[in-house]
Amino acid sequence: MRISVHARAVGVACIALSAVAFGAMAIFGKVAYAQGIPLDSLLFLRFAIAGAVMAGWMLITRQAWPRGRSLAGLAVMGGVGYVGQSWCYFSALSHASAGLTALLLYLFPVIVTVLHAVLARRMLRPLRAAAVLVALAGTTLTIGGNVEGQALGVAFGIAAALIYALYIIVGERVTAGIGAIPAATVIMLASAVSSALIVLGRGFAAPVTPTGWVAVLAIALVCTVVAITAFFAGLSRLGAPDASTLSTLEPLATIVLAAVFLGERISFTQMLGGTIILAAAIVLARYGDDDTTVLRAPNRRPV
Repeated sequence: MRISVHARAVGVACIALSAVAFGAMAIFGKVAYAQGIPLDSLLFLRFAIAGAVMAGWMLITRQAWPRGRSLAGLAVMGGVGYVGQSWCYFSALSHASAGLTALLLYLFPVIVTVLHAVLARRMLRPLRAAAVLVALAGTTLTIGGNVEGQALGVAFGIAAALIYALYIIVGERVTAGIGAIPAATVIMLASAVSSALIVLGRGFAAPVTPTGWVAVLAIALVCTVVAITAFFAGLSRLGAPDASTLSTLEPLATIVLAAVFLGERISFTQMLGGTIILAAAIVLARYGDDDTTVLRAPNRRPV
């Protein structure tokens, strides 16, 4: 179905806003760490605040809540997948630059493509096979140069991409027919519960400075609620292929914001490797066909 020029422009603007909002999470995460906020407490506050806001919106708009197996599946996705991926992502930020972490996360389209082919027992077609090999070469350049990140940061960044890829494959089935906002709300609330259990075991430490609270609220409201809502709004106007392709603006946004606000620098080798990774991700998102899961993902990564 053809869409109007105005609707497409609005869709592009929404996806761009989503990419910048998600991309800013790495910067606010760095600020939160600098204010001494522990990772466990940071994740709990993020999920609890975002979950409460999204649940309130569900009640105001009277949207139907998932039930039965769908509810259980979404709870597992949030309580295990979302929390695990977020924990790896924010852990990577404590050992690597924001730019490098963002670039490594965008290995997820490559991982999804390979895993889906393995699970379906199908051979990768030439275009996708080439994109996978090119992305691996780009990864080698990205982490092989004179980077700020330590080996542990690189490992956490790759783990975040791997967990997200598994999340997408599982979520493709679990979220079918539920609706984007209800699914995201349940996932967020389940993540809050899981994070609360972790905090109970390790202890909760609230931000003690205004800057710390600003960082936490920005992560919960701007980088989660606004980012997810804007993506869904763009997705409904553009469709999954174009929305997925435009989402590759996110690591670029992170790199620019990190350079402006954190003074981070990225080497030419890193930039070249990151560009190669993003080019491969665009090919996989834009030109995939029936055996490419990326185009039917649960409509946004859970960073």
